[in-house]
Amino acid sequence: MKIVFCGTPQFAVPTLEAILAAGHSVPLVVSQPDRPVGRDRVLTAPPVKQCAQQHGIPVIQPEKIKNNQEFRSQLEAIAPDAIVVVAYGRIVPPWMLALPRHGCINLHASLLPKYRGAAPIQWAVAMGDAVTGNTTMLLEEGLDTGPILLQQSLPIPPTATAADMFLALAEQGAPLLVETLAGLNAGTLHPQAQDHTQATLAPILTRDDAQMDFATRSAQQLYDRWRGFQPWPGAWTTLHGKKLIVHSMAVVDAAAISAPAHAAPALLHLNQGKLYAAGAQSTWLELIEIQLEGKKRMLAADFLRGTQLAADTRLG
Repeated sequence: MKIVFCGTPQFAVPTLEAILAAGHSVPLVVSQPDRPVGRDRVLTAPPVKQCAQQHGIPVIQPEKIKNNQEFRSQLEAIAPDAIVVVAYGRIVPPWMLALPRHGCINLHASLLPKYRGAAPIQWAVAMGDAVTGNTTMLLEEGLDTGPILLQQSLPIPPTATAADMFLALAEQGAPLLVETLAGLNAGTLHPQAQDHTQATLAPILTRDDAQMDFATRSAQQLYDRWRGFQPWPGAWTTLHGKKLIVHSMAVVDAAAISAPAHAAPALLHLNQGKLYAAGAQSTWLELIEIQLEGKKRMLAADFLRGTQLAADTRLG
């Protein structure tokens, strides 16, 4: 098949590699423009562009695509059998949806209709789900509402972060997309409509999502959100009016740390040189690695050696 590939971050690279390895023709790759990266703001090509260049594939990076006549003419001249879209980061306009004979095929990292939106991997982990997966679907104008082609499930290990699951889902999703192309080309794959009544959203993350709510969330819920929000936006609270970033944490049993039986949420507890914080329902987190505003990142044990905390100190 002749395929135009649209993608931007590292998540999309295994799929592009798999499509090429399967023998499909990719005359063009579409990616977002180069962006400044790092403290020095060095202009850097996105991973999909770098991959395409390694394979000698032409790359275009339009800033806008909806009413871009030059871009439209390029795609119409190619007349692709399918357009594959993986984490491209742009809304695909109607003219583009209608162009290829097999449609625009998307790899989405959730078990649709669950977790439609920009951050499905992060929210699946943050909500404490035990299972997630990939879905290939035909794109339409709605947000991740198109008919399902194939799905696969992957377990979420109890200590896995969103960063861990990005790697796993990217690697597992690549052969699923190749299988989808084969089924469409052979006429053996038939799209199935989603059950829209079961849809949930996975909106783009904000810094506010990382604020730890000890009053309403248990230690396990706080830990799951921290796992889901790796590497960004993480987890933070405040201590004596200063921002406190929690870089590493673990759920612990109250009895094992000699914690108060009915602790107020956000109460700090010290035991054998370790730092603990109470969540809702008298559940407990160990704060393993922290960073107080204006200070360097450090182990909580090192922080405690240089800090005096009153017995009734609370976070937030």
